Amino acid sequence: MRITIATAVYYPMINGVAVFSHALARGLVKRGHEVLVICPSQTGHNHIEMQDGVKVCYLKSIQAKVYPDQIHDVPKKRKLFYRHGFRVSVFPQKEVATILDEFCPDVVHVQVSDPIGLSVVGYAKKHNVPVVTTEHNQPEVLTEPLHVPKLVKRPVNAMLSAYFRNRQSKSDFVTMPTKQAIEHLIYVKGEEFPVPVAAVSNGVDLSHFKPGKAAKEIYSKYNIPEDKKIVLYVGRVDPEKKVGFVIDAISKVLKNGKVKADEIAVVIVGDGVDKNRLMKKVSSMGLSDTIKFLGRVLPPDLYELYKVGSLFATASEIETQGIVLIEAAATGLPLIAVDKGAVAEVCVDGENGFLCEAGNIPEISVALEKILLDDKLRERFSKRSIEIAAEHDFERTLDKFENIYQKVIKIKNQA
Repeated sequence: MRITIATAVYYPMINGVAVFSHALARGLVKRGHEVLVICPSQTGHNHIEMQDGVKVCYLKSIQAKVYPDQIHDVPKKRKLFYRHGFRVSVFPQKEVATILDEFCPDVVHVQVSDPIGLSVVGYAKKHNVPVVTTEHNQPEVLTEPLHVPKLVKRPVNAMLSAYFRNRQSKSDFVTMPTKQAIEHLIYVKGEEFPVPVAAVSNGVDLSHFKPGKAAKEIYSKYNIPEDKKIVLYVGRVDPEKKVGFVIDAISKVLKNGKVKADEIAVVIVGDGVDKNRLMKKVSSMGLSDTIKFLGRVLPPDLYELYKVGSLFATASEIETQGIVLIEAAATGLPLIAVDKGAVAEVCVDGENGFLCEAGNIPEISVALEKILLDDKLRERFSKRSIEIAAEHDFERTLDKFENIYQKVIKIKNQA
């Protein structure tokens, strides 16, 4: 098949949608398909690159300086405008039409309803090309980072939900990463939806994430103690990710006294606008020797860093699926997360970890304490994590999308 993937974020960015789109494109090429990716340029200028057999068309773009680009180092202080801002292609219709006229796709797969995604859908409708859309976002994912005032958050979220549903209804097939995400966005009012909808996990390449001991050089390179239990967090260190709640919960665990400071370490992997504030907070709490901030770490070191963990903890309330949770589970880590979004499909309460009430620091601290103090519980949770992660093998994801593409192409050809 000739498949076009349209996305607002792509390699070398490292957020969830960018990582998924990159993996999907490469995986489809390995299966013999011809794949074209259309996305904003990170230089501002349009250009074309071949990457692992994928043709990537980077379109002209401008900076939206209100949010960092997730490629360059994030400034130590939160700013109103960032030097390296998130890039957006504003009026890409002509570029998109020229590119697609040449490529002649059998199907287009749109990841985000940005100007590129909307232009690709418009072209596909005009030329009778089937459209598959994947909705990765929930309204809260957008309004939380933008600090929308609480008074207007509910109506804004309702408007965004209506917009998302409207955009998805224009496609031939809709997917979301989890059943819970679908129920929350698509069927929230119990209404019928005009096009087929299916839950398809974003998936993880499980060949990169396996249980075992991390290489010795990883411990020395990142100054991680080998003789302590490690509480691990991987992800953006931005306010909406609530990393500070995990830090507060760790502080509470240590104050309770059952777990000693010389028995554990906390390793936070990732960068973000909240990192510097949290580092100062940790210092003021006297926990700088216990809680380590490693900043942004890329593969292959990242794969090894998962192995240093004894458990994985996050307090984020905005996960549509939580790829890092799947990666941690695949590595055999027990999970601690909050019962928001679709996290419960990866962190199954009482089976491979604990789901806590959002913002409930005492409950998170109790969960941490239980897992840290009980070796048998950690072992049981670890085994179940591996089983749950196996359900999200990226090869299964590729199988499902190939079937969806074939289905919509067949239906379109018969129409």
